Amino acid sequence: MSKFRALAAVLGACALTVAGCSSSSRESEADTQATIVGVNAFLWRATLDTVDFMPLASADPQGGVIITDWYSTPEAPDERFKLTVYILDTRLRADGVNVSAFRQVRGATGWEDAAVSPDTEIQLENAILTRARELRVGDFS
Repeated sequence: MSKFRALAAVLGACALTVAGCSSSSRESEADTQATIVGVNAFLWRATLDTVDFMPLASADPQGGVIITDWYSTPEAPDERFKLTVYILDTRLRADGVNVSAFRQVRGATGWEDAAVSPDTEIQLENAILTRARELRVGDFS
């Protein structure tokens, strides 16, 4: 079994080396990286950057799913949030990311589900897309 892992590591390193040596544009390199990651690399990195203040429960780069753990701010300890972010494409597109936000408030019987403004999810998606564009522009400079 360890031979297969070693072979996989060598093949992965070769793929990265070949991608780095090609004479194609950086966009093609990003596409190669997206293939290795499974989703758009800019959206993936931008999502991690955007939710970096929240603890991660799960991150699947092949499936494009990032799930945070519950997070409360010190200013509002009786309210907590959790996010699930789906990266839906290998291309950097506005419809390539979807955020689901969950909110709970502490009640008399413990944590209870509460409504989240749909605008919250849209604002998070826009923040991720903005960061992804910044990363892409920075990649070309």
